Amino acid sequence: MFQNRLAKVERHLRKQANRQGVTCYRLYDHDLPEFPMCIDRYENHLYVAEYKRRHGLDEELHARWLQDSIQVMSETLQFPLDQIHYKVRQRKPGRQGQYQKQEADASHFFTVTENGLQFLVNLDEYLDTGLFLDHRDTRKMVRDFSQGKSVLNLFAYTGSFSVYAAAGGASQTTTIDLSNTYIDWARKNMALNGFTGSNHSFIAADVLQLLPQLEANSFDLIIMDPPTFSNSKKMDEVLDIQRDHVRLINQCMRLLKRGGVLIFSTNLTSFVFDSSLLKLYNCKEITSATTPFDFQGKLKRFCIRIEA
Repeated sequence: MFQNRLAKVERHLRKQANRQGVTCYRLYDHDLPEFPMCIDRYENHLYVAEYKRRHGLDEELHARWLQDSIQVMSETLQFPLDQIHYKVRQRKPGRQGQYQKQEADASHFFTVTENGLQFLVNLDEYLDTGLFLDHRDTRKMVRDFSQGKSVLNLFAYTGSFSVYAAAGGASQTTTIDLSNTYIDWARKNMALNGFTGSNHSFIAADVLQLLPQLEANSFDLIIMDPPTFSNSKKMDEVLDIQRDHVRLINQCMRLLKRGGVLIFSTNLTSFVFDSSLLKLYNCKEITSATTPFDFQGKLKRFCIRIEA
């Protein structure tokens, strides 16, 4: 059953990926209840994340089920076993869990290409890979809008939006994330694509504390894709995106020049956009327009374009 499903979706998605020149994409996402995992292709590697659940199997039986499942992936998708990377995904107390390495051995970074740009990914040592595939189309949108623009990338993770903005001809980029690890990663991604110099700045800081300190009317484009919740020890207060999105959006709009644009996104499945913002700004939901082919019908996130 699992083998048949993998073979079917792989044939279907490979055609679309080849047509679009995409080499990193989602192959499978909990399509069958008996196999609760997602499988992403990163060029010549597979990233397999099993969703934590009560499976009723003892440790030995679960290990055997997992081994058999990975063997099926290897044979069906034609990936060597040593190029299949496995993780267990479970809820962490805030985003701080993303910053922790799974193990302390040497790093396993390699480079992948997306729309002609290069990014470092690590499928072994961190809870996330370094490149969120679901925002592939949003990144293209940012590149298309960035010519001559000053761009602010908030909660920037590894800086992929900054790379796309620079590739689109942004006059300057400012990349902000709480984690020194991710800021360093973002700097490497930018340098990998030839974007260095004083017009590209990187700041490791708490966005909640930094936003009120930034100069008004200083950016043409802001990208904000925050965690749904964060209680990191590095922060002075807890971030809850449902509670705090109005404040964050209002602060971003203060920073935008006339005609500037904020792209706001969240993965909170229960998220409700505060209707008071619709009366203040020109808002257009772009969730569907930014959903890639490999996430159609599966993506649970909200994305909106807000114009100053």
